[in-house]
Amino acid sequence: MDAGSEAGKAKPETTSGQAAAAESKTAPQSAGLPNAPQFTREEDLHAYREMLMIRRFEEKAGQLYGMGLIGGFCHLYIGQEAVVVGMQMASEDGDQVITGYRDHGHMLACGMDSKGVMAELTGRRGGYSRGKGGSMHMFSREKQFFGGHGIVGAQVSLGTGLGFADAYRGNGKVSLTYMGDGAANQGQVYESFNMAQLWKLPVVYVIENNRYAMGTSVDRASAQTDFSKRGISFGIPGEAVDGMDVRTVREAASRAIEHARSGQGPYILEMKTYRYRGHSMSDPAKYRSKDEVSKMREEHDPIEMVRKRLIEQHGIDEAEIKATDAKVREIVNDAAEFATHDPEPDPSELWTDILLEARA
Repeated sequence: MDAGSEAGKAKPETTSGQAAAAESKTAPQSAGLPNAPQFTREEDLHAYREMLMIRRFEEKAGQLYGMGLIGGFCHLYIGQEAVVVGMQMASEDGDQVITGYRDHGHMLACGMDSKGVMAELTGRRGGYSRGKGGSMHMFSREKQFFGGHGIVGAQVSLGTGLGFADAYRGNGKVSLTYMGDGAANQGQVYESFNMAQLWKLPVVYVIENNRYAMGTSVDRASAQTDFSKRGISFGIPGEAVDGMDVRTVREAASRAIEHARSGQGPYILEMKTYRYRGHSMSDPAKYRSKDEVSKMREEHDPIEMVRKRLIEQHGIDEAEIKATDAKVREIVNDAAEFATHDPEPDPSELWTDILLEARA
């Protein structure tokens, strides 16, 4: 079974942000966290499977890169899984997703086939861009995933354009536009903010603040380090969110998406998250201490927090957890097997997808 079908079966029947938020209120309260938003057993299981799939996929991608089977750039999402999974739990079918170059996790969370994603990483025919795009440039119209973009901040203007199309068509959809803390300092981001608020476009801007951009601390690169306030001058509401807890992400996402969908215009979510690996595979990450990374892993790991709730709060035994882990590893291993044996694209593929001729 591929990741797409697995994700489709795992996702709760309720996909509406409002309905999902209402359902979570019926879940039992976690010990020691009386004010935290709560998940039902099914929601926690879904979140655990989805985040674990991203984590294991990225770990495998890192292994293949080290073996020389993946070339070019490769940016891993390890540590940030709760952001995109929580956002997708609050979204509806048809809502669009667009992001930057740290994009594999977003693809999987959208339900894209793990084999197709891994095959694109290895430059094979079965990849989503037929082996021509690689890590940073793959798309799926079927899953409403519009990239994967290597130019820092470029996706923000494109995501705003998706919101414009939704408003023009009146289709009730929302554009979920992701960027990093580094991209949030780019000029086109603020041009997009202005346009989105001026025309009340249905866009949720998700700023994944993992603290270091390409390797420079936020404090050294940003005069305003509270990214939730970046839209104040345009009148765009925003809030800072614990991006390491999938529950707080889903709760904030529900509010933001409803705001945008109801015609009130854009919304900014600053997701305070953390990447465990370097900026890319070539980054040794010497700009931070090993103790800092270890502390985040031990105290705030998004997957481990859900695993703990499944056992202590929902009464799921270790055997079921291990079975889930084994199933996820099987899916990822199958994807890697496919991606390393699928044929490379024919040289003639270089001349496809270059020009689209319009007919009168």
